[in-house]
Amino acid sequence: MLKNYLKIAIRNLQRNKVYALINVMGLALSMSCGILIFALVKHHLSFDNFHQNSDRIYRIVTEQHRDNISYSFSVPAPLGKAFRNDYTFGEKVARICTFDDLLISVKQGNEIKKFKEAEGVAFTEPEFFDIFNYPLLQGDKKTVLAEPNTAILTEKAAKKYFGNENPINKTFKLDNRIELKVTGILKDLPGNTDRKTDIYASYPTLKTFNEWLGSDDSWGGIASAMQCFVLLRPGISPAQVENVMPAYVKKYRPTSKNVHHYKLQPINQMHFDGRYNGPMDKKNLWVLSFIGLFLIVTACVNFINLATAQALKRSKEVGVRKVLGSLRTQLFWQFIAETGMITVLGATLAMLLAFLGLPFVNTWFSTQVSINLLNDWQLTAFIAALTVLVTFLSGSYPGLILAGFQPVLALKGKLSQQNIGGFNTRRTLIVTQFAISQVLIIGMIVIANQMKYAQKSDLGFNKDATILVPIASETNLSSIKTLKSKIAGINGVEKVSTFYGAPADKASWNNSPRYNNNPEEEVFRVSVKSADEDYLSTFGLELVTGRNVFPSDTMRECLVNETFVKKLNLKSPDEVIGKPLTLNAGKFKGTIVGVVKDFHDQSFHEDITPICITTLAENYSYYGVKINMANAKRTLDAIEKTWSQQHPDQIYEYKFLDASIAEFYETENIMLKLIQTFSGIAIFIGCLGLYGLVSFMVSQKTKEIGIRKVLGGSIANIIWIFGKEFSRLIVLAFIFAAPLGWWVMNSWLQDFKFHINIKVEVFILAIVSTFVVATLTVGYQVVKAALMNPIKSLKSE
Repeated sequence: MLKNYLKIAIRNLQRNKVYALINVMGLALSMSCGILIFALVKHHLSFDNFHQNSDRIYRIVTEQHRDNISYSFSVPAPLGKAFRNDYTFGEKVARICTFDDLLISVKQGNEIKKFKEAEGVAFTEPEFFDIFNYPLLQGDKKTVLAEPNTAILTEKAAKKYFGNENPINKTFKLDNRIELKVTGILKDLPGNTDRKTDIYASYPTLKTFNEWLGSDDSWGGIASAMQCFVLLRPGISPAQVENVMPAYVKKYRPTSKNVHHYKLQPINQMHFDGRYNGPMDKKNLWVLSFIGLFLIVTACVNFINLATAQALKRSKEVGVRKVLGSLRTQLFWQFIAETGMITVLGATLAMLLAFLGLPFVNTWFSTQVSINLLNDWQLTAFIAALTVLVTFLSGSYPGLILAGFQPVLALKGKLSQQNIGGFNTRRTLIVTQFAISQVLIIGMIVIANQMKYAQKSDLGFNKDATILVPIASETNLSSIKTLKSKIAGINGVEKVSTFYGAPADKASWNNSPRYNNNPEEEVFRVSVKSADEDYLSTFGLELVTGRNVFPSDTMRECLVNETFVKKLNLKSPDEVIGKPLTLNAGKFKGTIVGVVKDFHDQSFHEDITPICITTLAENYSYYGVKINMANAKRTLDAIEKTWSQQHPDQIYEYKFLDASIAEFYETENIMLKLIQTFSGIAIFIGCLGLYGLVSFMVSQKTKEIGIRKVLGGSIANIIWIFGKEFSRLIVLAFIFAAPLGWWVMNSWLQDFKFHINIKVEVFILAIVSTFVVATLTVGYQVVKAALMNPIKSLKSE
């Protein structure tokens, strides 16, 4: 029986090649997107699930309760040691302090090779590798990081630095100042972990690298470099631990208004919790999953539409089979077999398309997703289940329609559209298809407009034609000033400033200020931007009142922004001029001499924060160089040459400020690319179905068109017969799509403190673009039918 079904299916598909091709293409495109989305979602859900006892691994994080609540994945440096000594909740406790973009120098023969490690170096307590399942291939886990100035490398790093030589006991220099000896080799870290560091130095070495973070007395603040992980003992709940954590605040920060609330974050939430810099919000995975589902539904709608439209052609076949004794179930399964054959062809092509599209997905998401059907049973099961689901979703309704034909009517050729579900059924399906496409189009337009708004809006400073050049490590102040002067003298350089961070920067130094000699610190935090006297002119920052700071190497004077004044509830910016300001628990003191107009110091996701700009030269990290773009290449080459001459043992690098700001919206830009791609695919699948359906309608109305033309009907009248049908469907789809699209995208925009308003133009553009695409799709077939010689069309009937 099955063999007979397949043989009939092959014959029917050979007779209807266009019908088969349209369905195979539509299913292949939608299923390939489904496969890629499944692989991507599965990859992200697998993050850090390979550790033993992962249900007991937690990161201690900080909630900072001030005028509002802010979140940090870091804790004070001494907290880990104190927690280990004071309580028995933790089976293992480990601190890890990571610094990015560090210079590694390795002696290879007579040559010294230099490497810039973007993921940096982590100073790690040995217990870290008892908590996490990062296997050690060489070395003793108990002793590899016990001594100062020792380190372990991943296989990849060892190969990069030492080639095929045995790296054990070899040395390399960190930041040109600390020599580390290799005592162990780690297995390369898997792709489904957020830890990417390839170099782990012993924790005692941290004190040499950064004395404040390496101290067990530095409770006064937190730095993003420092994290603390704990493996709880069996039976211990996070709530038990969190109940005792306030004791540290009372003991070590009793007078501070900057109240820390220490919480435990499960390891399986680290990848998804945006509050603590989780790189992938789970709602994005839900969005991708729904888009994949929409695409598959769109392809199935195509199939059902075309199958029911083709049903009349097969009415006599069904009538003969019923007269000869075929049962309704047999006819149903015959059509399911045909559908299954098309779906299998589509699934096979979909796997090929998924393999071809995978590199683009990995590039967009910076992931290492793989598609391996032999080793990934979950993906294999998903493809098999998807094939079966699509087969029955697409084939069941048309199969029931065909199997339900009355044999007498079928043989007499008296079946009508009503007998195959009628136009209303197909109209409903087309409306569904158009509605899905229009929701995606609305989403694409809103995201694109928000990204354009973020890029083109006035940020309150000039970000164009400005490059950021790092200040070399272990550089003294005299050397910094000398190089600044040399860069300023290069032809094409317009302005130069030295500072800790650009006006908008991911890195920030937040501090609790004390204003006007008040006995207590303010309830809000201020973002401290250490910068010289050229900072304002380099970035075009505007003074509201007062003057710029005078040149200095220490904090003597400072500038604040308008938000700082508002936080103090003062009526006028002039009121703060001349008032003293104290930072860092009294360590730094200065006088406010000016108020700067507010500028966006973070992404548009965040409110503008209170800011203090002051001359703390010990914190300078960058040269900001504004250049004339007319001779940009020559100027950039000259800056590199000048910098490298002064720092021959360092690696030169730079980046444009506007590119750095664009990194704020990396996730949004990825989502925009994906929605653009998937919207295009959804529209294309819809066009395939529309083309096939119009072709069928034209063939059904050939005689009607001929009669109308003989009776004087114009070409415009005939075109309108088809046009009015699809115009109504597009408008009806828009009635459903517009409110749904508005609700979804308005919810998405709430993640931004500064965002666009969804205007009526968005919806007009969505419906107009749908009309244009539909017109281009059906136009050729309709015009061809309208221009057909009526004599030929009537004869053909």
